[in-house]
Amino acid sequence: MSSDRKIRVLVVDDSAVVRQVMSAVLSREPDMEVVIAQEPLIALRKMSGALPDVILLDLQMPRMDGLTFLRRIRPHGIPVVICSAFSGANTQAAVRALEYGAIDIVQKPELGLREFLDQSAATLVDMVRGAARARVVERGEEDKRPALGVATAKKAPAHRGRASSSHRIVAIGASAGGTAALHRVLGAMPLDCAGLAVVQHMPAGFTAAFAQRLDETCAIEVREAKDGDAVCTGLALIAPGNHHLSIVRRGDGFAVQVRTGPAVNRHRPSVDVLFRSVASVAGARATGALLTGMGDDGADGLLEMRRAGAATLAQDEASCVVYGMPKEAVRRGAVETVAPLGRIPQLILKATKARMNEENV
Repeated sequence: MSSDRKIRVLVVDDSAVVRQVMSAVLSREPDMEVVIAQEPLIALRKMSGALPDVILLDLQMPRMDGLTFLRRIRPHGIPVVICSAFSGANTQAAVRALEYGAIDIVQKPELGLREFLDQSAATLVDMVRGAARARVVERGEEDKRPALGVATAKKAPAHRGRASSSHRIVAIGASAGGTAALHRVLGAMPLDCAGLAVVQHMPAGFTAAFAQRLDETCAIEVREAKDGDAVCTGLALIAPGNHHLSIVRRGDGFAVQVRTGPAVNRHRPSVDVLFRSVASVAGARATGALLTGMGDDGADGLLEMRRAGAATLAQDEASCVVYGMPKEAVRRGAVETVAPLGRIPQLILKATKARMNEENV
């Protein structure tokens, strides 16, 4: 998009209140113009005149639901941010929308304009600006194939509860576009992989459904983290929305802490909080990976991990939806290896194996 024209934002929502709030927030920005549509068929008519740069999309609407609309417009490659309330049906649909190509989720304003302006306006504006720079490409056959090393068999119930404490840890951070990237990375992890702790920027109420979806499609176990959970082999713990995730020592292994507290880099959970804790307690027994996302959350924490002896990786620009967080980490000297998304799982496994061999020498 040319830097000398405004970002054209299309808000598609059947709620007049939501349209009013979103329009009021975004129209205040000098680099944005807002178009509204109360349902997808009207949105399609408006798009025939001029395509938007970003779409804010509700999922539950009359005549055509948001998922159908998302599939219909996907060939245009327009970045889509889902605007959803966190109830059971909506959370599942929102997670499905991320699989269909949406790049992020914003919680639908449930309060009045003043409260939303106080609590969420800055996050929404940042998200729209980041989305306008996102690369949204229709996946080719190569992208649809599992990453190297992926275990395609479904896990058997007998695997549950057999995991042992992990003496090594993999910490992963992601934001916009990260849900698809995490499907790729975690889907390639074998049952004997080192324990994983993951921060994906996502509102409260959606992370449990996201973790459940990952658990259904990965060989390893994936679940939303609870305070005190042990870091175990073959287990990925996802930070709950609106809570920070950090790592503490427990005997010869590790456990997680789930806490509230102030946002860090405008995020809760924050990747920096996770990475800094891993640097402090795991040092060279850790591997850190920073995936696609806007902003700079995680860049300083990854640098601390590298200085503590951890292996550090970042997704390359060509495979990122938004090359923000990895770019900042590279710029600050935090990254040992930059690689396309398809190689990240292999590099994680190689790094953890190398550190295990060093410990046994």
